[in-house]
Amino acid sequence: MSGQGAPLLNIPDGSDLRVVVVAASWHQLVMDALIAGAQRGLAAAGVTQVEVVRVPGSFELPIVANAAAASGADAVVALGVVIRGGTPHFDYVCATTSSGLMDVSVNTGVPVGFGLLTCDTEQQAIDRAGLPESKEDKGFEAAIAAIHTVAALRQLG
Repeated sequence: MSGQGAPLLNIPDGSDLRVVVVAASWHQLVMDALIAGAQRGLAAAGVTQVEVVRVPGSFELPIVANAAAASGADAVVALGVVIRGGTPHFDYVCATTSSGLMDVSVNTGVPVGFGLLTCDTEQQAIDRAGLPESKEDKGFEAAIAAIHTVAALRQLG
């Protein structure tokens, strides 16, 4: 986790947007922090129409993100955390969830802010969760990225 090369993005105006945050439930401390970070980002952008929907795990993020996009959301913020264990489960969940979220965005035209943490250890997840001791705030970043993507799409007409 270097953070090196990360863009310095301004806070876009999202006051006219409806955003759905879809968040997994595993790893409550990390997930609560990611959700709080996304909510901070959306509030900073002036988004007042925010709905948070919880799902059991990260694997369920794409189907509910797809439903959120179909419901008329202007953007979706997908949040989850998968921590490597001793089996290939990690690889399958990370790959299929990432691919599924990209499919939602491409197939619906609704931006999906990618806030899926794929970490080797719980400490790596904590370092990215936006907690007071964290080095990064990936929930905030995913929310701001989703709003920036809405603006880019609008620019294209």
